[in-house]
Amino acid sequence: MSQVQVLQIETVIQRPVAEVWMYWTEPEHIKAWNAASDDWHTTEATNDVQAGGHFSSHMAAKDGSMGFDFSGVYDDVVVNEKLAYTLDDGRHVTVLFEANGDETNVVETFEAESANPPEMQQAGWQAILDRFKEYAEQQ
Repeated sequence: MSQVQVLQIETVIQRPVAEVWMYWTEPEHIKAWNAASDDWHTTEATNDVQAGGHFSSHMAAKDGSMGFDFSGVYDDVVVNEKLAYTLDDGRHVTVLFEANGDETNVVETFEAESANPPEMQQAGWQAILDRFKEYAEQQ
């Protein structure tokens, strides 16, 4: 059995943690920022933010050529601090929100999947996090 590779990305957002949490978890906000590039978007999002709660985002190419669901179940939720979840494919993800005055450090740790190189996955997840930062800071 091969070892699961764990990747980590992070950013600092110039907003208080309660605002960052809201932008990260509310479906209308998720649809506004959840894409790795300008030619993709999230067309639907649901989010039941509690342990055992289900979440789903439908991400699609704007030209309609492809799309997929990013979904799973929350394992642990600590409001304004932590989201831990298991994706439908069994991979685990943890997102930590670290308050520091009027800014928030977001650290996301995730298990890599085997279909794409880890560097590509890390770059894609970081691109989404960078879009989130830009969105949150413009609100």
